[in-house]
Amino acid sequence: MKSVLRQYSGQCVAVAVVLAIGSSTLLAPWALGADSAGPHGSIYTVHNESGMARTINVAGFPVVAESNPFFLDLGVNGRRCVTCHEPTNNMSVSAAGLRARFEATDGTDPIFRTNDGSNSPLADVSTLEARRTAYSMLLTKGLIRVGISIPANAEFELLSVHDPYGYAGNNANGNELSLFRRPLPSTNLVFLSTVMWDGRETFQKGSSAAIHFDLVDQANSATRGHAQAPSPIDQATRDAIFAYETTLYTAQVFDRTAGDLSAAGAQGGPETLSLQPFMFGGNDPLGCNASGANCDPQNATFNPIVFTEFDAWASLTRTGRNRARAAIARGQDLFNTLPIRITNVSGINDDFNAPVVVGSCTTCHDTPHAGDHSAPAPLNIGIADPPVGADGLNASGLAIGDMPVYTLRNKTTGEIKVVTDPGRALITGKWKDVGRFKGPILRGLAGRAPYFHNGSAATLAHAVKFYDTRFNLNLTEQQKDDLIAFLRSL
Repeated sequence: MKSVLRQYSGQCVAVAVVLAIGSSTLLAPWALGADSAGPHGSIYTVHNESGMARTINVAGFPVVAESNPFFLDLGVNGRRCVTCHEPTNNMSVSAAGLRARFEATDGTDPIFRTNDGSNSPLADVSTLEARRTAYSMLLTKGLIRVGISIPANAEFELLSVHDPYGYAGNNANGNELSLFRRPLPSTNLVFLSTVMWDGRETFQKGSSAAIHFDLVDQANSATRGHAQAPSPIDQATRDAIFAYETTLYTAQVFDRTAGDLSAAGAQGGPETLSLQPFMFGGNDPLGCNASGANCDPQNATFNPIVFTEFDAWASLTRTGRNRARAAIARGQDLFNTLPIRITNVSGINDDFNAPVVVGSCTTCHDTPHAGDHSAPAPLNIGIADPPVGADGLNASGLAIGDMPVYTLRNKTTGEIKVVTDPGRALITGKWKDVGRFKGPILRGLAGRAPYFHNGSAATLAHAVKFYDTRFNLNLTEQQKDDLIAFLRSL
């Protein structure tokens, strides 16, 4: 057994939890921290590149609740919910964390399975170097392969496919496409309006009963698919997973330069977040269109001031630690108020027949204190656009040269779209949904890089650069640094 010492809340904690896999014994990846009691329930704090993040459970469960089925082996390939949703990575996984798991286990950790962990289910994994190649998308971008076919009644057809891994679009699974996507965090789920990047687990809208139905179905689907369970999990097991994961809150609590993110009147951290209410469709200028309401994003009533966590730092003198705190406050203000000319965004400009919509970051990230969209509003901002040069970057500078590329044709008009992932369109079959994805909850970003559904932004700096390029923001270097500082503090 490998012993691990992890710095945790100022103390060294020796961890002795082990997980047996085959004939080898290794540290369970979710055991790289420790639970302790806090005023809002169990707390679990971990270090990351920006400082420290904390996950709490407000229902009294330990965050590492090893008796909960979230942590139990319910399938046949060694995977558990926690395999892809680790407390050490803010209830998701990071590419860096996956590389460490690969090296510690020679690529045999349960996340490295060919059903959806390898670039192709037919990949050779017989040797260490073969596994390193087969699981390259997990190791470099933290991506799981999702296999979905084009619906039979779709408004479009697959004209051609270029898959560097030789599987997508021409296989025994009904011309299944390979979509490489990041595991979404299983925390802060009370703020959800859409389950999964493409909304395929969103069956009902607008109530706590709906999100319960969606998430328990998702727990079963994930167990059947990712863990390859031969039969559905029972309702009691699904409900136990739901009860655990929907009472988790995660946020950054300490910044290496700004210090305690709840100091001097600031309201960072999961404890304050856990007290924030959520209303489906609240503060929403866009998603109402999906429900058939007559909404105009130019005139809809909503408050663009979505984040107020660091208002108290806006007036601090810019010396010492206060310099870093003032930068976070400036970044928050930019996120809330920086004017953005929104153009060529499918889901906004086309749906509302408005060539230009002047908004801000919070036009799309409208849920107060969480930053996702409060109603289903899948958008195409170009993250799935194909590479345009030999460097593997797309027009907005995202690294997607390792992705399959799909050429789709509208059956009626003959229009062509080229994407690395058709997104929502594979669920609805609608041409307008090609390349559309939901926006994720923004809390706890530090510690779970890379970013976007396809991991194409290696860091938050890359994500900010993407928006600067895509929307011609012409940000100064100071503005970029301030936005990055703010996003790291969430």
